[in-house]
Amino acid sequence: MKRLSSLAASGPIDMSSGFADFFKTIGMTGGGLVTKGIAAVIAIVAVRMMLQLSNDPKGALQKGMLAVGTLFVAVILALYGDTLFSTVTNAKG
Repeated sequence: MKRLSSLAASGPIDMSSGFADFFKTIGMTGGGLVTKGIAAVIAIVAVRMMLQLSNDPKGALQKGMLAVGTLFVAVILALYGDTLFSTVTNAKG
């Protein structure tokens, strides 16, 4: 028989400081969440670009490669965006 585990069994979680505690429980900062949201929007735009390809082979190839490049940017932003933006926001000068 499988043994089920739940968060309730581990005890109550103090959420008195609001979003800071929530982000700690999911292991993400507010900036990381925004970065993932931006990457998701860019990915949706790239998929939409792929679905709207024309019948002209040359134009379709150009638009398809643009869509693939946009999707690549979205994936890189999703994977490394928090590191990228943390270097910008921690800059002193």
